Amino acid sequence: MDIADPNPFGALPGTAVGVTLLEAQALSMRYKVAGGGMLHAVDSVDLTIGSGECVGLVGESGCGKSTLVRLLARLADPTSGRILLDGQDIAAVSQARFAGMPQRARIQVVFQDPSESLNPAFRVFQSIADPLRRLLGLKDQTKLIERVRRAAELVGLPPELIERYPHQLSGGQRARVGIARAIAPEPSLLILDEPTSALDVSVQAVILRLLADLQARLGMSYLFVSHDLNVVRLLCSRIVVMYLGRVVEMAPAEALFTGARHPYTQALLGAIPDPAKRGEIRSRLDGSPRSPIDPDPNACRFHGRCPKGTERCATEMPRLTPAGQGHVVACHFA
Repeated sequence: MDIADPNPFGALPGTAVGVTLLEAQALSMRYKVAGGGMLHAVDSVDLTIGSGECVGLVGESGCGKSTLVRLLARLADPTSGRILLDGQDIAAVSQARFAGMPQRARIQVVFQDPSESLNPAFRVFQSIADPLRRLLGLKDQTKLIERVRRAAELVGLPPELIERYPHQLSGGQRARVGIARAIAPEPSLLILDEPTSALDVSVQAVILRLLADLQARLGMSYLFVSHDLNVVRLLCSRIVVMYLGRVVEMAPAEALFTGARHPYTQALLGAIPDPAKRGEIRSRLDGSPRSPIDPDPNACRFHGRCPKGTERCATEMPRLTPAGQGHVVACHFA
């Protein structure tokens, strides 16, 4: 294989510039809780991901990021809403049925901890080959070996590691195996769920550079989930901010970092460590998040912690409204 080839897998389906690849419409996920009531993990989320686009998804723990990832990856069935992949509603079929459809191979996930997501009984070859057999029905051993080697080469895995088990690899090598396994079926969308959080800082930089190079070469779309806003800023062209199951702000990366409109987004940005601002007084959020169990549909989810909150926020849910070019925010006072 020619490493200089910008797309060694060949043309991917649906990668025209400016074309919407995946769209979530009013997507919701609710869970029954003991004693009655419903936990609103994801609540009426609208989201689009364009072909070849890298979208960042941020928010504190418990905001619904992981649940949204499971829904978009079709690892769980939504309570309501639609998920359109190239215009086809893939949420209209059950998770079990979708697992056997051709579209399954087009959405792949790189999980947070490769030590947990790799089968310890599988050698590296088996881990990468497994989705090729299951999703693409690839049985020809010669072609299977070629595809596995191609994926391993793309992520920088030396050939001598192909026959090793996960426990014989370093953290960075296991991360590369997880990425190789995800890109082997040639997906159109790669969902990256905190892919570097379990790695040392020095290894994180190498893996992030690898992910940026892979996107440029293969033309995949990324949904990059992270707590590290600096990483999201480097990799993503657009950022989505979630709070208690709802999208509260969405904007191009630079517009968000230089002119965030929602008080919650401003608080997230203010929490980023910055040696140049040492000693400065930063805004802090008081109180605790509201309960996601049967939340008041007429109240802003951020009310009670918001420094700008008024009585209007307690009685009128703000809707996402335009706040600039490609910038929307759900706040009455943005």
